[in-house]
Amino acid sequence: NQTTFSVPSYTVGYIDVYRNGVRLGSADYTASNGTTVVLANAATLGDLVTTESFYVSSVLNAISATGGAINTLYLDAGNANGTGALLTPSGTTAQRPASPIVGMQRWNTTIGGMEVYIGNNNWQTIASTAYSVEYLIAAGGGGGGGFNSGAGGGSGGLLTGSGLSVTPGTSYPVTIGAGGSNTPTNGANSSFGVQTAIGGGLGASNSIGPTTAGSGGSGGGANYLGSGAGLGTAGQGFAGGTGTSSSNFPGNGGGGAGAVGGNTSGSVAGAGGVGAISTISGSSVYYAGGGGGSTQNGGTGGAGGLGGGGAGSPASGSNTGASGTANTGGGGGGGGNGVAGNSTPAPGGSGGSGIVIIRYLGTVQRATGGTVTITGGYVIHTFTSSGSFTA
Repeated sequence: NQTTFSVPSYTVGYIDVYRNGVRLGSADYTASNGTTVVLANAATLGDLVTTESFYVSSVLNAISATGGAINTLYLDAGNANGTGALLTPSGTTAQRPASPIVGMQRWNTTIGGMEVYIGNNNWQTIASTAYSVEYLIAAGGGGGGGFNSGAGGGSGGLLTGSGLSVTPGTSYPVTIGAGGSNTPTNGANSSFGVQTAIGGGLGASNSIGPTTAGSGGSGGGANYLGSGAGLGTAGQGFAGGTGTSSSNFPGNGGGGAGAVGGNTSGSVAGAGGVGAISTISGSSVYYAGGGGGSTQNGGTGGAGGLGGGGAGSPASGSNTGASGTANTGGGGGGGGNGVAGNSTPAPGGSGGSGIVIIRYLGTVQRATGGTVTITGGYVIHTFTSSGSFTA
């Protein structure tokens, strides 16, 4: 008939009571003072009463079972197994923790590498991961020849490439070459880092101005005598046209990045050489077309080459050559007479300025510089004026 049993001390709520091996429910006993257990039904002779108490400890540094609750201060993945990956906190340099603790690690999206905090407000780069870029560089187009039967200016040289490795945090200079003037002059070089596209050659004039075309990225066209065509640079552009004619003295077309400048035919001036097509900007675009040649006192001016080449005069009643399109590297068109039927000379068109386009795979911007667009799985940096590409 015993009901009260003295037991080792226990924490209320953390004890189990058994009678003859059967765990009793909470209604079958009272354990409220930490030292005794009182049965609801008295024991009989031979009963075995067993108590089991539990040591109670605080759970330190617990992580809540909710999304985003993991605190990186307490995360220990040193013994983690598996074939996946541990997601590291990431952000820009400006987003570094305000009060960092020595040993903190993060992925810095500004420099494209891992970094660790080593104290004294100093973050040390663990690894700087280089990445590859594609590029297009067009130099300035050559100015068109003028002053009667001017030939078309050659396009600026065009360089394209892929797999060029750049280092995060490194700044690479970008130079955009100006188009040649209608004096005429050659176009200026464009460059990205050490990659340089050569400016287009000037178009030859008839009697006033240079009678020999300039060589360059693409060569300027020869005058109607067919001599002195400019040469192109291997891998960047082609030579100017060299045809001859005595009918209205037409000039030849300037070379383009994709073809030799057109030759004169009868009273028709040579067309500018076609440029090269590229999809680096996200759509198919022609760059670096040669300028068309002009004629005297009638005849047909040569068309500008696809890729920004200016048309030669006469065109739409004007006897001044058309300028190459800005930021294409197009050559200027040749100039003819100032007024149809008049021997007053007219200048050719100026060459178009160059352009540099750089792109890399991804949808997150890693570099700075130029005008940035994200399309088709690429980040694209377009430079229409000189600056810097910081990887």
